[in-house]
Amino acid sequence: MIKRLSVFLLLGLPFFGQAQTRKYSNEFLQIGVGSRAFGMAGSVVASADDVTSGYWNPAGLTEMRTNAQASLMHSEYFSGIAKYDYAGFATFVADNTAVVGASLIRFGVDDIPDTSELIDADGNINYNRVKSFSAADYAFLFSYARNKRKEDNKGLSYGANVKIIHRKVGEYGKSWGFGIDVGARYKLNKFTFAAVGRDITTTFNAWSYNPDKFSSIYTATGNDIPKNSTETTMPRLILGTAYETDITEKFGILGEVNLNLTTDGKRNVLIAADPVSMDPTVGVEANFKKLIFLRSGLGNIQKTTDFDGSQSYTFQPNLGLGIKIKNFSLDYALTNIGNQDDGLYSNVFSIRLDFDKKH
Repeated sequence: MIKRLSVFLLLGLPFFGQAQTRKYSNEFLQIGVGSRAFGMAGSVVASADDVTSGYWNPAGLTEMRTNAQASLMHSEYFSGIAKYDYAGFATFVADNTAVVGASLIRFGVDDIPDTSELIDADGNINYNRVKSFSAADYAFLFSYARNKRKEDNKGLSYGANVKIIHRKVGEYGKSWGFGIDVGARYKLNKFTFAAVGRDITTTFNAWSYNPDKFSSIYTATGNDIPKNSTETTMPRLILGTAYETDITEKFGILGEVNLNLTTDGKRNVLIAADPVSMDPTVGVEANFKKLIFLRSGLGNIQKTTDFDGSQSYTFQPNLGLGIKIKNFSLDYALTNIGNQDDGLYSNVFSIRLDFDKKH
């Protein structure tokens, strides 16, 4: 029960104020999609070249090796209390010069006990009055990308996302939001450079609450009654550089470094400043004939203070494995490994289906 309540609060309901800029607004959209990316600590904005690029960098959709792709992912957090799911589809249009795609993301906690009506008007406890509800966040991303490359080894591609966000907490309250992401990718021989601007116009969530659910019980117990409000998400910029080369005829390797710049104030990251903080991540991927992939990544670098007052840096290492069999790809990632932070292990699985080879 305590864990469920903690997760419920973690979802970030804006209970106070009329219009606020929140440091961790819509934070579920920063988790990521695709086990390949999880294994590389999210360092993929330059190297993402499949349907998951609709989330990481829409410009990467132009690098899909087939006419259409679909992907599914499932992961769980807080010992299975919270479920995180993703589905995506993308296809080439306009003689293979442009790509359109759609992605759906859900992060939710289900079966949360609602004890607000446990005690009836006569003061009697009636467990039959206990119901359950879900607190869930949804994001719908619609992507478009175009390729301006003139040669296979260099050139520019660009893309954008229009995203609709829906957050619902049972019958208590809900919100609708809207935002825009843009991305660009430039390939030069073995190097790829990328930049992604998320929530570039700021993303808002307009919250509305059901007054019938907040009865006199909440007032009598000293709880604050929420008011309709607008929550704003500030822009962030992600820069990435990737390098890919073949070691032998059968083995290849790819490395990428990303720099995440947030504009919502000081955060506990490697370079913490106000208003812009910078959080670097690094990922490596080795492959055998482009069929078997081994991945590793490093991120979430933070400065912590020990009980004796001394300070040290912690980080989160990740591992991943991928297998491609004809038009089917299976990827797995293990995150929060080691003893570098207090998070629990997370096992992330994702699959991808390729349809029709490009002509």
